[in-house]
Amino acid sequence: MRLNTNKITILLILIFYQNCHSQKSYIVQTIAFYNLENLFDTIDNPNKMDELSPMMEIKSNRTFIYKDKLSKLSNILCEIGKEQNNLPPSLIGIVEVENRAVVEDLIATPPLSNYNYGIVHYESPDKRGIDTALLYNKDTYKPLYNEAIPANLYKEGYKVYTRDILWSTGYLLNDKIHVLVNHWPSRRGGAKKSSILRERVAKRVKDYVEKIQIEDSKAKIIIMGDFNDSPTDRSFKKVLNTKISKKKLKEQELYNPFEKMFKDGFNTLVYRGDLFLFDQIIFSESFITHKKDYSSFRFYKAGIYNPTYMTLQTGKYKGSPKRSFSGGTYLGGYSDHYPVYSYLLKENE
Repeated sequence: MRLNTNKITILLILIFYQNCHSQKSYIVQTIAFYNLENLFDTIDNPNKMDELSPMMEIKSNRTFIYKDKLSKLSNILCEIGKEQNNLPPSLIGIVEVENRAVVEDLIATPPLSNYNYGIVHYESPDKRGIDTALLYNKDTYKPLYNEAIPANLYKEGYKVYTRDILWSTGYLLNDKIHVLVNHWPSRRGGAKKSSILRERVAKRVKDYVEKIQIEDSKAKIIIMGDFNDSPTDRSFKKVLNTKISKKKLKEQELYNPFEKMFKDGFNTLVYRGDLFLFDQIIFSESFITHKKDYSSFRFYKAGIYNPTYMTLQTGKYKGSPKRSFSGGTYLGGYSDHYPVYSYLLKENE
């Protein structure tokens, strides 16, 4: 039997055409979180304990150091997500900032100044004077509602003055999302002794997650922050009830992609030789799909941004992030934490 080569050629062309036109294109959005390690200005505020900040302990060249730190942070934030996206993150949660003015200075510093960033910020009651904030690209995120959620934290009858939880609801392109930016109480006094404080703030976060889900059972919620706890600690596993696997995730549960990274030995900071992964981004089940439905934004991938140039290569603290300060000395690094990020994916209509 002889084959008609003309018919075969036409058939192959049709198959090729159908395959090309059946391929879908996707929109990728990067979200990130970064502890900026004491981004304080050079001015003493009599209403804050900012004199205890490393910046205020510097004896000379404060203005140069301040501008150098801003420049380094600006460059880092613009590099996050370049693996999948040519643009800087659409949403960036930040902590350890002194006030709105330093955040304004940050987004006015090149290369961040080349992009159209807005700010969500409230003054927190933290005794050290450090706040949380959210940077957002005005071209991709439109805030609808913002709130500073007080921690309402007490210990032995006394109020603990710590950071608020920053809540922003808005549209990432056409998708409504909720973002909660956190900076939970430190481990001062010991991890075990102070854990109850973080568990109580975790309960506060859980209450607001449930509040959002009561109004919308399919709400897309992102919880990001420096939690001063690693993914396997009680605040996550017992209070927030976070899950390590997407496969068995139930409706309205929370997925933590950083738990597996932690178990695999990854970290975002090193303290006294021990590895910790305090910086995380957590997703509500509504961001996870088992059917590959990308008609709206879905979680795609998470990572820790820890390139070689941000990491100490020699010495006692080899493998640690290159930090900015040690006591009253400026070390010229970036932060004592690595930033974390996630990609969200959506079909291009």
